[in-house]
Amino acid sequence: MTSRMREETFQAAAAVAAQLAQDADRYAAFGQCLRAAPPRALLTLARGSSDHAAHYAAYLVMARLGRLVTSLPMSLVTLYGARLDTEGLVSLAFSQSGQSPDLVEPTRAFAARGALTAAFVNEPGSPLAGAARWVFPLHAGPERSVAATKSFIAQLVAGARLVSAWQQDASLAASIARLPRALDAALQHERAWCDAALPVLQDAERLYVISRGTGLAIALEAALKLKEVCGIQAEAISGAELHHGPLALVEPGFAVLVLAPRGPAHDGLVALAADLRARGARVLLAAPVDVASSQLPLVTTDEPDLDPVAVIAPFYAMAEALARARGRDPDAPPHLSKVTRTH
Repeated sequence: MTSRMREETFQAAAAVAAQLAQDADRYAAFGQCLRAAPPRALLTLARGSSDHAAHYAAYLVMARLGRLVTSLPMSLVTLYGARLDTEGLVSLAFSQSGQSPDLVEPTRAFAARGALTAAFVNEPGSPLAGAARWVFPLHAGPERSVAATKSFIAQLVAGARLVSAWQQDASLAASIARLPRALDAALQHERAWCDAALPVLQDAERLYVISRGTGLAIALEAALKLKEVCGIQAEAISGAELHHGPLALVEPGFAVLVLAPRGPAHDGLVALAADLRARGARVLLAAPVDVASSQLPLVTTDEPDLDPVAVIAPFYAMAEALARARGRDPDAPPHLSKVTRTH
């Protein structure tokens, strides 16, 4: 049995390759603009899965370039009518469809008041693309599944390309170019993910998805998919926040998914997984294959900051299988549609 969600998950490597084959000059020119006139403020504009991709891009910008990035509360402009200071502002909008007014209207307003506006969007003819001064198509191809998969992965890559162009980091650019191969390799672990995760999650009603750093964006996306597709009340949380209250809910049998890609937070996340197991939680640890306690193998890329791109691919394949195991149609989440328009 197959689904559109599964088919599009396995199209991710080809979608990324299609994106990487195009727009190199556009990214380079945008990077030159950012270096020539360093922004006084940066905003990301996004909803849902796209907001998680924006979170990843923002983390890379802050960690690698030292520039603070704020996620715009969307209703601030469309409902509350706030007139933000746009002097030296760069706004980065992320969207699959480019249809939602709470992305289009602020982008149009910021551009009219002199801000540098960019849209990373899968529909280059969309209203959002028309509102932005710079448009970066995702080139993911048509995505029919309600649950975004390949378009989300394409957004992660677009964010990494932005940072690479801004930094003029040739090593990062070369690592990004090899991401299609890493994605294909990551999806080869689909069976291992399903075999380990389905027995734990098939009857779960709630769980934590834990990560840190660049991995937190992937935890946010994983928790959303577990709610949307699998009907599980999943909460994404930073491992650093667990001891500030949420640990009180972890009792014997509580399900936890820990995503521990490489990076400064890796060792702490692996240790946290062991601690939660000792407390009786049913822990699923996703970590590189050299971590003995990992049940969910992660493929590493040529650059630790890019590892989250390879984490989400086998998760999507597992989530699709989990939805079916729970008696749900992964292509028809209740009450949802592919294009969402909010203000």
